[in-house]
Amino acid sequence: LLRLIVGLIRATSGSILVFGEDITTLDEAELNRVRQRIGLVFQYGALFDSLNVRENVGFWLYEHTNKSEGEVRQAVQENLRLVGLPGTEDLYPSELSGGMQKRVGIARALVGQPRILLYDEPTSGLDPIIAANIDDLIVQLRNTLGVTEIVVSHDVANVLRKADRAALLYEGQVRM
Repeated sequence: LLRLIVGLIRATSGSILVFGEDITTLDEAELNRVRQRIGLVFQYGALFDSLNVRENVGFWLYEHTNKSEGEVRQAVQENLRLVGLPGTEDLYPSELSGGMQKRVGIARALVGQPRILLYDEPTSGLDPIIAANIDDLIVQLRNTLGVTEIVVSHDVANVLRKADRAALLYEGQVRM
């Protein structure tokens, strides 16, 4: 579902409306314009092992903007503060716990100031206490930043605890 929403795979039928646009009809350049307003948090963080936290979080800014190094550093620091990890910029992924890696992944998704955040199993592989902390962070970000969040999870109780709306996908169909 998340890959369909960001256009990483194309729908074989129907339409997908993102920001009021049917992305199934967009060419790659138009799709990239839409993608720039979406942040994606991967299931297992997907951090670059050879990059430190600053470089991981700032990656989108380095690749897609002309911001100065100082502006990127400031944006990285602000987003790390939002996820509760100030002062971790010089650490590498191997030096972070699983929960910290998830938070860095969230900070990386936030750095482009998306209007939609997509989470793929954000608490997968975490112990229940850390998972609850990540869930609380997701709710906090939604409330403070006003972003739309779509969370894919197999943990139904967890979803119902934090969601405004929930849908169950079963055999390729949405079941309410």
